[in-house]
Amino acid sequence: MSKVKSSEIPHYELLYIVSNKYTEEEIKPICGNVDALIAKYGGTVTYSEDWGKKKLAYPIQHFGHGYYFLVEFDMESRSVNGLNNELRLSSELLRHVVVSIKKRTLEEIKAEKVKAEKIFKDAFGEKRAVIKEEREEEVPAQTETVVAQEAVSKKKDINLQDLDDKLDKILETDDLL
Repeated sequence: MSKVKSSEIPHYELLYIVSNKYTEEEIKPICGNVDALIAKYGGTVTYSEDWGKKKLAYPIQHFGHGYYFLVEFDMESRSVNGLNNELRLSSELLRHVVVSIKKRTLEEIKAEKVKAEKIFKDAFGEKRAVIKEEREEEVPAQTETVVAQEAVSKKKDINLQDLDDKLDKILETDDLL
């Protein structure tokens, strides 16, 4: 029995993290460079998404935050290793991963997002409600006006000159630890 390869071009997903030492404006050319690399290796970008700045689970190269980007593209499988090597050598990217996935339409992607949001709300909505109930039991109930009045009175007590004086006093001390 002969095995027949599919003539369809494989579909891939690239997730990469750009370090937060760059500003929002400086990140746009970096994303353009990644798209250009994909095109250089014969790929075509079908979908891209900016996930924004997020806290990393652990520090990577002494960075605690990074900008996340997701790109889906079609590319010949023999070209993926070259793309992967160039992405690894890029100094702007903290991490990246390229995985093979099934091709999805925009409607399927939107449906998956809606489903994920519903799951998130169901999972964390219940936990937030439980935490809120626990806090209400521990803290005596206060009206919103009393809380608002306390916040306003605290803001009036703070003076910038006082803060500067306190900061100077702290910085002048020899024993900071």
